[in-house]
Amino acid sequence: MSDEVPYDISVEVVVDAPDVDVDALYRLAADVMAGESVEPGTALAILITDDEEIRRLNAQFLGIDEPTDVLSFPDEPGDFVEAVPGEPLLGDIAISIDTARRQADQIGHSLAAELAHLLVHGILHLCGYDHVNSPEEEAAMRAREEHYLGDLGHLHRH
Repeated sequence: MSDEVPYDISVEVVVDAPDVDVDALYRLAADVMAGESVEPGTALAILITDDEEIRRLNAQFLGIDEPTDVLSFPDEPGDFVEAVPGEPLLGDIAISIDTARRQADQIGHSLAAELAHLLVHGILHLCGYDHVNSPEEEAAMRAREEHYLGDLGHLHRH
């Protein structure tokens, strides 16, 4: 069996974060994309950044001038990572390492666990899940998160 991932996933860490396991994030992203039946060959761009940059992105694209933990942007013209012509792009995900660290400390689990949760959450948004429209949609999204990550009872809700 081949370990080759059928997706074009990029994980870019633009902050000093030697404790971020890029390979683990890459593998998790591929597992979630496969589990959500994303078409092979589809690209996903993941950016690990800081509160300052995620605040800028949040203000620019959503009109909310504050930092957040994770942003998901479906493939649209003018977003921060442009698709390669002819290659399907699921979208872009930006995660704030600063917020992820604070949330991990508050919850009492590892940074790796928090980053995994934020990444899965972001990918599920790109796959059409949401949690703000109804309790039923929130429950469906949470069930998919737990499918990939196990019981999240102790984690924050988005």
